[in-house]
Amino acid sequence: MVQSSQATGGLASIPALLQRNADQHGAKAAYREKEFGIWQTWTWADTEKEIEALALGLINLGVAEGDFVAIIGRNRPYFYWSMVAVQSVGAVPVPLYHDSAADEMAYVLGHCGAQYAIVEDQEQVDKVIEVQDQLHQFTHMIYIDPRGLRKYDHHQLHQFSHIQDQGRAARDEWITDLKERRSKLTYDSTCVMLYTSGTTGKPKGVVLSNRNIIESAKNACEFDKLNAGEEILAYLPMAWVGDFIFSIGQAYWTGFCVNCPESPETMMTDLREIGPTYYFAPPRVFETQLTNVMIRMEDAGGFKRKMFHHFMDHAKKVGGDILDGKPVGLMDRLKYSLGNALVYGPLKDTLGFGRVRVGYTAGEAIGPEIFEFYRSLGINLKQLYGQTEASVFITVQPDGEVRADTVGVPAPDVEIRIADDGEIFYRSPGVFVEYFNNPDSTASTKDAEGWVATGDAGFFEEDSGHLRIIDRAKDVGKMADGSMFAPKYVENKLKFYPDILEVVLFGNGQDRCVAFINIDLTAVGNWAERNNIAYASYQELAGHPKVLDTIQNHVETVNKSVARDPMLSGCQVHRFLVLHKELDADDGEMTRTRKVRRVIVADKFKDLVDALYDGAPTVSTTTEVTYEDGRKGSISATLELRDAKVVAVTHQQVAAE
Repeated sequence: MVQSSQATGGLASIPALLQRNADQHGAKAAYREKEFGIWQTWTWADTEKEIEALALGLINLGVAEGDFVAIIGRNRPYFYWSMVAVQSVGAVPVPLYHDSAADEMAYVLGHCGAQYAIVEDQEQVDKVIEVQDQLHQFTHMIYIDPRGLRKYDHHQLHQFSHIQDQGRAARDEWITDLKERRSKLTYDSTCVMLYTSGTTGKPKGVVLSNRNIIESAKNACEFDKLNAGEEILAYLPMAWVGDFIFSIGQAYWTGFCVNCPESPETMMTDLREIGPTYYFAPPRVFETQLTNVMIRMEDAGGFKRKMFHHFMDHAKKVGGDILDGKPVGLMDRLKYSLGNALVYGPLKDTLGFGRVRVGYTAGEAIGPEIFEFYRSLGINLKQLYGQTEASVFITVQPDGEVRADTVGVPAPDVEIRIADDGEIFYRSPGVFVEYFNNPDSTASTKDAEGWVATGDAGFFEEDSGHLRIIDRAKDVGKMADGSMFAPKYVENKLKFYPDILEVVLFGNGQDRCVAFINIDLTAVGNWAERNNIAYASYQELAGHPKVLDTIQNHVETVNKSVARDPMLSGCQVHRFLVLHKELDADDGEMTRTRKVRRVIVADKFKDLVDALYDGAPTVSTTTEVTYEDGRKGSISATLELRDAKVVAVTHQQVAAE
């Protein structure tokens, strides 16, 4: 395990890497952003100047070493510059989810004691002002977009460009201080503090050092042979560790270009225009893109639809083998080449994946069919397993060893061990320093030897050495008969269907399992339109008898699959309902990274859970919801509860398997 910055050529901080890139790649594009339909570009030399001006402006404003500076906004070059400028002055950047509610922001800002915030626009300014009376330490806020802010009190409110201008004007006064602060940065200096999503309680501040970020980025770049010529699209939340590693750690280590879309609404268009070579997306993004492809194919002409399915059937047969360099017959290769010219190539260009050399997905299990679909097109899509506390990388999939049912082998410099109860532990140079102001949680997560408890249960396959994840360790329980209860296993199987968005399984300590299901409004809505089925709302569509029939078929198909697993056959779904509303982070039912808060969901919808176990055919309920503007309201519904066929599994069958 690397214990110093010798292996990185003495480059012990992100600002040091910035200086190297400005010197060695000065004329090369570092950032692009699309604004008003036009791509703007900043080279590494431009970036170094922009960051220096902001850093000088921050010193001029009074930012001291060790201060915490909140960063709140969507992916824009200005915010990436802000994080490096904050590091340059010896302070600590703390990115927040920009769609967080004001009270969520108040918790993080108060917990870390942020004195400063750099935000995007009036919306974020208003959120911070709303909770400012709770933040006694808070002093100054900097905004990028001035629209709507002209009449605000500007004693403690400053425009980003003005802070930079003040920094440039005061360069002679503060440049010596800036250089001194940069020179103090070491491998053990704090690089960033990222807050966990808080699935089971309040978010925790994960302190990551320069060592954590740089070593993890370096190892991952070497593993996938990433270089300065890569292009990535930065669209995932900046408060998420993956974006920080990809858009700061790896970008600054290799010197590749970070492209920022104009808006979430134009992301897919911008993705096609950029054509990234290195791409990451959670499974839901890949699932949504595939759903859109299949919807378009249903609307296509008969010849085009037949050609698509004909060549896709062939791609599923040989595409993965060709990608992995395995032997494939000449005729199959020729047919695949023809399919690439007619179907695969145009489809990849339409998706924006025409140039992807390395693609990753993580966070949840991805459906095998979806995973193989993309790989059959020739897209080198792989899975990784990671955590914020690991600076992302715990396991990765080497080229040629990519499978849908495992998460690969230990990442470079990562050690993994499996406890007797199945929980996964790891240690590596990426292991976090501590949870900020939370020594008890730090001690319960990381021991004195640096081993970190993941909270996940899994095992290594004996033949391949690949890690398989079963479920969150805390979620794995026992059914009333003693058989294993692993909800994620079943939930992920159901979520493989494009018309199912979310699933929550219940059954710990019970004699049978029941489930809540959210439909995917886009997929099911398109089906409804094609079949001339009118609907006025999500609630109305979710309760439509034909929709319920379709979901029941999915549940019963999954039950057959689950029944074949001797360990988990007891997790078949006996009864289910389709929820009348989508689970939502604004309602506290999910985290900002779209992880279900199981305890909250079980408590909030206790009447529905009870009804599923009571055997009632219907249940009426009223639920409080939060609208986009923050107002509270309620929706009422009468839900149909359905029984699903289960496969009887005898003890003899289990023993035989």
